[in-house]
Amino acid sequence: MGGVQRHAEVAGGGLAGLTVATALAQRGWSVRLHERGRELREIGAGIFMWENAVRVLEQIGAADQALARAERIASWRLYDERGRLIQDDWMKGGETRLYTLLRTDLHRALGDAAREAGVEVVTQSLVIGATPEGELQLDTGESLAADLVVGADGVGSPVRNSLGLDLAVRDLQDGCGRHLIPRLPTDPVGSTLEYWNQGRRVGIVPVTPDEVYVYMCCPAKDLVGREKPINMASWTASFPELAALFARIPSTARWASFADVQCHGWTKGNVALVGDAASAMAPNLGQAACLAMTNGYALASVLQEHDSVADGLVAWERRQRPVTDATQRYSRLYGKVGTRWPRSITDVRSAVVWAAGRSRRWQARVNVAAHEGADLVTHR
Repeated sequence: MGGVQRHAEVAGGGLAGLTVATALAQRGWSVRLHERGRELREIGAGIFMWENAVRVLEQIGAADQALARAERIASWRLYDERGRLIQDDWMKGGETRLYTLLRTDLHRALGDAAREAGVEVVTQSLVIGATPEGELQLDTGESLAADLVVGADGVGSPVRNSLGLDLAVRDLQDGCGRHLIPRLPTDPVGSTLEYWNQGRRVGIVPVTPDEVYVYMCCPAKDLVGREKPINMASWTASFPELAALFARIPSTARWASFADVQCHGWTKGNVALVGDAASAMAPNLGQAACLAMTNGYALASVLQEHDSVADGLVAWERRQRPVTDATQRYSRLYGKVGTRWPRSITDVRSAVVWAAGRSRRWQARVNVAAHEGADLVTHR
């Protein structure tokens, strides 16, 4: 609150770290952000920005830049092995906004917002841990004192592990390859398409006027689906209707597994965890990055209401965690239905997904982050 300027040390220059650093700096904090790489950069292809994350971008003044080339999505459709439509917008509803964009465009906008807010960005700075008293520890032997330390340092988070906050860090035995291809007039406009065949899933997502993001997911045990270069014959056999699309995908690709992180707590003393360090989840609902940004922004907002950082962190976790935990649970469920359903009864799966999509109660549960999470951003 008022008085002497407070200082924060942030570990991690990804989406969560940049968001919380910017939000703190905009509220008068001095902030130093540590990035282990030579520069701030984002690896990946496309990303979904739901209503909760869009509001964060608006609040920190990064929306115009981040969404300048983005696609506004009005429809998300899912098709089963027989080509039947089994989902049509059940993940949306109401006034929820959804944009798809390049991860690099989003990261660049957040980086620019951080620098404009006065965040000091230190690259090639390797964080190895933290203390509950608010000291960030570097591999150089330095220990940097702060009023607040934020661990936004990913699934393997040294900050989290050094404090004993890790409960379970799991490889979900599911993953995908991500690709960007040139956009053609025949590609979807204002909509995303997803196709299922047994444990394999393919998504087609327009992300700029010139590019389409394609994800190709399969279980870890699907060794042919994970092959590099891509086994086009096998994927075409699973999805013959997508043969022309597969022909446009570069043959070189890297299959990456999904992770799930559970913590004893998100805070300890004057240290907080955000993003994958606290709550990594499979991208099945398109909310992992959105919640990382939402929780990072909320951290700065809640701390503004408390004189004690430690008390503020407790209040922040109490407010934010239920929505994140619920979304993580439904992401796990979506992944199990999509990848582990018995082959002999995939028609039953289609019926279950169709019925779930028609249930308003189910929609409200799955959309909890986009709706209730968004309201937590702007206190509506």
